[in-house]
Amino acid sequence: MFMNLESVQKSYQTGDVSTPVLKGVAMGLEQGEIGVILGPSGSGKSTLLNIIGGLDRADAGKVTIGGIEVTGISDAQLTEYRRDCIGFVFQFYNLIPNLTVGENVEVVSNISKSPLKIDEVLKAVGMLEKKSRFPKELSGGEQQRVSIARAVVKNPQLLLCDEPTGALDFNTSRDILKLLQQINKEYGTTILMITHNTAISAMANRIFKVRDGEIVESTVNESVMPAERIEW
Repeated sequence: MFMNLESVQKSYQTGDVSTPVLKGVAMGLEQGEIGVILGPSGSGKSTLLNIIGGLDRADAGKVTIGGIEVTGISDAQLTEYRRDCIGFVFQFYNLIPNLTVGENVEVVSNISKSPLKIDEVLKAVGMLEKKSRFPKELSGGEQQRVSIARAVVKNPQLLLCDEPTGALDFNTSRDILKLLQQINKEYGTTILMITHNTAISAMANRIFKVRDGEIVESTVNESVMPAERIEW
């Protein structure tokens, strides 16, 4: 398995009260696959994604990504792991407002060991012609396309998407899902996405259902649906 989680646990402390968020999560994803984590708000989806991405640490268990045991490395190594191996796409695009589309992508390209060509990636996401625009001049869907380009340009081993369509309308959401599927096929990028929208699971190779900090169902999808056919 390219991504393998074993007995991952996480709790948060508030005063004397410890609240368990992840309760021994185990899951895996092969290289080049798309995985979807489904679950309601508060089920532990974002915490799980943050631990996989090295933004947070597990209290117990093991997380291995591409041969790197993420749970056993130092803070400095964790920074390198996030920089070199992981791309992040968030629900709210987090673009730098005073930089152009091209500059927002270039910022990440400059810190990557083996970046893709900026114009190539902007063309892939349909934003090359708007390279000189600023975020405020773009629609929500266009901003999300730029955030995907920014994540992909670093040529990550794993692309993590946190509710990437949560702030978008249906047609724009489907366009973004089509784009993610295209990125997966064109660059062979492994993608893990969290969502509460069950319809999106149709485009995934593996589906993980999370409830109260546990994987309650894990499914291999034998027939992956093209994103343009997804309805909800």
